[in-house]
Amino acid sequence: MQYLIDASVYVFRAYYSMPDDIVDKEGNPVNALYGFCRFIGDFMEQVRPVHIAVAFDESLTSSFRTEIYPQYKANREPAPEDLRRQFALCRRFARAMGLMECADPRYEADDLIGTLVTLGRLQGRPSTIVSRDKDLTQLLTKVDVFWDFAGKGKLAYEKIPEVFGVWPEQIADFLALAGDAVDNIPGVPGVGKKTAGALLQHFGSLEKVYENLDNIHLVKVRGAKTLGAKLGAHKDAADLARRLTGIACDAPMDNPEKYLRPARPDLGAINALYDEADIGTALRRQAERIADLHQA
Repeated sequence: MQYLIDASVYVFRAYYSMPDDIVDKEGNPVNALYGFCRFIGDFMEQVRPVHIAVAFDESLTSSFRTEIYPQYKANREPAPEDLRRQFALCRRFARAMGLMECADPRYEADDLIGTLVTLGRLQGRPSTIVSRDKDLTQLLTKVDVFWDFAGKGKLAYEKIPEVFGVWPEQIADFLALAGDAVDNIPGVPGVGKKTAGALLQHFGSLEKVYENLDNIHLVKVRGAKTLGAKLGAHKDAADLARRLTGIACDAPMDNPEKYLRPARPDLGAINALYDEADIGTALRRQAERIADLHQA
């Protein structure tokens, strides 16, 4: 099993849940760094992974999706400067912990995780995706796991419809039909989550939906009689949205098989970071325990 961590989720979680009076000697907030370090430390002690990677988003404005649709994620406010600074510190910590830390200007963390999932399958190795982002469930097969660590817990493939309403392989189609307000993806006008779910339950995929526009009236949803015409009129919007909602699994990576195996934490680098951030003894001792586990 390989563990693939969607780092941004846990950096944001720490930033908005940890007190903002956790600061370094210069008064700069380090709450996101502290929370992220504790999360990674707890994870490493609990799981003791043999293969692990931590994926970060490097830039929202240079993503290949922005080239396709310039309004992609344009509704999001830029991250505050103190959070951007802490993201860099979190990446530095992940590297000091001996973990594969990856980011790319054109590919989002989701795409890096998708690429590692695909490469792992070539090695016969299933994946546990550590995230709270439903988009990533589209990567699951029956041997993989979606793990909302410190949240809802683990979800196997067969549990995804109970939580998200459709099967993993339908997630990208579902978002293409219903749209995704979080990422500013419009989808098909007038098609909400309930209708999108009913269409996919009936036909199976976005492609099959468009192959059966004359039969849309058979689906038991409100407005079914005019829904086929509406879908037909907005096929370009659905196709565009589908190019945005699908996770790319071909991001360039340098020798992931080598770096997926965690190295022994660099305690010198970790303590130097903790000195700068004015972080006390509890997290330092945790790092030492993890280093001892690696040596054992």
